[in-house]
Amino acid sequence: MWGYTQNKEDYLKRLRRIEGQVRGLHRMVEEDQYCIDILTQISAVTKALQSVAIGLLEEHLGYCVAHAIETGGPEAQAKVKEASAAIARLVRS
Repeated sequence: MWGYTQNKEDYLKRLRRIEGQVRGLHRMVEEDQYCIDILTQISAVTKALQSVAIGLLEEHLGYCVAHAIETGGPEAQAKVKEASAAIARLVRS
């Protein structure tokens, strides 16, 4: 069981919505729509993905990392390091 398991259906619903937005972007390019309109939609998709990422990160910290810290040992340090690396990737993107 992972930290996001309780909210899995919500994440799947959001990802399906994002998938539809990406298909819409594809259609916009195929139909030669105005570039600013396409960029606006890309921004919306990016924000939606970032929102999912933040939610998953919060779930990871609240469940996986917290559980590892309670257990202690090298696994705790590894989970904290893993979370820090994930945060760094999100900040860079």
